[in-house]
Amino acid sequence: MADVAKGVPTIYPTVLYDDAKAAIRTLTEGFGFTQEAVYEGENGSVLHAELSCGNGTVVLGSRSGEGVFARAMAGAGPAGVYVVVDEVDEHFARAKEFGVEILMEPTDQDYGSRDYMARDAEGNVWSFGTYAPGSAD
Repeated sequence: MADVAKGVPTIYPTVLYDDAKAAIRTLTEGFGFTQEAVYEGENGSVLHAELSCGNGTVVLGSRSGEGVFARAMAGAGPAGVYVVVDEVDEHFARAKEFGVEILMEPTDQDYGSRDYMARDAEGNVWSFGTYAPGSAD
C-alpha cells in the first residue's frame, strides 16, 4: 500500500447501469466528473469507464457484462456514493440545472458539513458535501 502516502485513492466505487452512456452524461454534465476512460464492447455497451472528481474515481459499466463481477452484481443496487466538493451550492446548482432529481437541498449539518443529496436516473444516491472523513477540522 505504498501509493497511499502518495495520495492515490485506495477505494474505487463501482456502479453498474442499464444505460451506462446516460449515466456518464449525468455524472460529467450534471455532477462535474471528468471522463478519464471509456471502453466499449462491440455491441456498444460500456465495458469499463473511469470518471474522476478531485483525487477520487468512480468506475462504472453496463449491467449487461459477463464474468464473475457481472454475475455477482446482477440485481445489485441502488448504491450510495459520497463525494467531497468545495463549493456545495455551486455544485448543487449545476446538478439541478441538468435536471437531476434532488433529494435534499444544500444543508448545514450538525457535524460541520454542508451537503446535498441527489438520485440518478437508475436510483443511485449521490451525496456531495464538504465533510472529508479523517481530515482535520
